[in-house]
Amino acid sequence: MTAPSTSGPDAASTPASNSTSTSTSTPPAYADVVWPLSRRGDIVPPECARLRQKSPVARIRTLTGDDAWLVTSHALAQQVLEDERFSLHDTAAPDVPRQYALTIPPEIVSTMGNVNSAGLHQEVMRAFGPRSGPASARWLSARAHELVDAMVDEGPPLDLRSRFAEPYSAALLCKVLGVPYADGLRIMAGLDLGFVTSPVAYDECTANWDKDFAFVLRLVRADRDSQRGLIRRLCELRDDPERDGGDLTDEMLAATVTSLFGAGAMSTYVFLLHAVLMLVRHPEVMDRLRKEPEAMPRAVEELMRSTLSIGDGLPRIARADVQVGEVLVRAGELVLVCVEGANHDPAQFPDPERFDLDRSPNNHLSFGAGSHFCPASTISRVHAAEALAVLVERLPRLRLALPADQLVWRTGNIKRVPERLPVLW
Repeated sequence: MTAPSTSGPDAASTPASNSTSTSTSTPPAYADVVWPLSRRGDIVPPECARLRQKSPVARIRTLTGDDAWLVTSHALAQQVLEDERFSLHDTAAPDVPRQYALTIPPEIVSTMGNVNSAGLHQEVMRAFGPRSGPASARWLSARAHELVDAMVDEGPPLDLRSRFAEPYSAALLCKVLGVPYADGLRIMAGLDLGFVTSPVAYDECTANWDKDFAFVLRLVRADRDSQRGLIRRLCELRDDPERDGGDLTDEMLAATVTSLFGAGAMSTYVFLLHAVLMLVRHPEVMDRLRKEPEAMPRAVEELMRSTLSIGDGLPRIARADVQVGEVLVRAGELVLVCVEGANHDPAQFPDPERFDLDRSPNNHLSFGAGSHFCPASTISRVHAAEALAVLVERLPRLRLALPADQLVWRTGNIKRVPERLPVLW
């Protein structure tokens, strides 16, 4: 899960400035790129390789017309993601440069900072953490089989997005969070409206988030006996007189759950579509996975590295002057981490364009790094592995129902996502 972030706190203090660096603070000319990069999710934008080689920290102009630094090398991307002086929380602050207009309510963007200050981080980590992964594998496999049963009954061709990826991801988030499945499907149907990217905030741009928040708020305020999952646990924590930490409100809990559902469902279903698209282009890998199902975890890691499901750059605001490569990033400036560039950096991944089931090590940055490393990384891996294992086993001749270059990729969205993924088998 990567958008919006669902992880740890920003730095509590600002470290000393690096302003004594010998590097100049005068910005270079803008890089010759159009931002955001191509919306196609099956081809790595060629600008990534060009920028990594010539200007791995490049000045660009964002959709809002603001200046930003685009980081495309693995080493420098990891530096930015791990350095507490680069803040995700501050990207929601007023009067900061943005990659696109703030069409998501600021409280949603900064939710996890509130969660940490209120002492909820441990509960979120437990809900999505390592212990939830193995325990949920059989349950996830059963859900995947049920969806494939329905697909087989209907017959090909059909849209894998609406018939499999979306309901499968909704099932996981509903189970973990405690949202009724039917309502989760309804929320899922509106997520495209919730993650629109735009140069300006438009009228009613937060309407979808407001609707989902109002629904989740009703669940938070429901009778305890009717509550399930993380919603119930957070409400128990809110009502615990022995709990240490700041005051919890119904609104804070509802914002937490709403953002977790949106970020989690969007990230997981989009990755599944990208993973399937990659696998059908490599039938020899699908054949091997049927013969060697134990190789699926490695396949998931390589799919996370090689696919382009992350979308636009991960944003950070510098809280101090920080040297990044040959560039001195000044406090208050926007940095965008280009994950697809970092994950295809030949300095870290030999022959990065090759889909290599045996790639090792595979230190991709698809879950972020540092304090903002995605807390749902374990359960996301299990979610993907179980779904792909069922698809590979049950649909051995799975393939696209049209040429890949005929797929329609959504524009104006935080993710690279196909409008439909029609398949045959």
